[in-house]
Amino acid sequence: MPTYETLPRFAADLDRLTPEQRRRFRRTVAAFVEDLRTGNFRAGLRVKRVQRAPGVYELTWSMGTGPAGRATWEYGPACRPGTPHIIWRRIGDHDILTGP
Repeated sequence: MPTYETLPRFAADLDRLTPEQRRRFRRTVAAFVEDLRTGNFRAGLRVKRVQRAPGVYELTWSMGTGPAGRATWEYGPACRPGTPHIIWRRIGDHDILTGP
């Protein structure tokens, strides 16, 4: 199981999501964790690098009505050898990419 941490800005962003949006994110994270284990991200997660933010990635999912959900993250130093460590940076819609 990968380890993770969240930045304060991520926690504040997460608090602004509706309960349904948080549920959809948790389902997305389950798929993300599976893919971290294999090292290949499924196309449906739309994982890609964030332009002009070295080392930062985004993943995208449907939040139901409205714009797609996005979360930005980066790899951090491994807490356990051979296990990825994820630092969650932001979560919300496309607007989070202005300060990923």
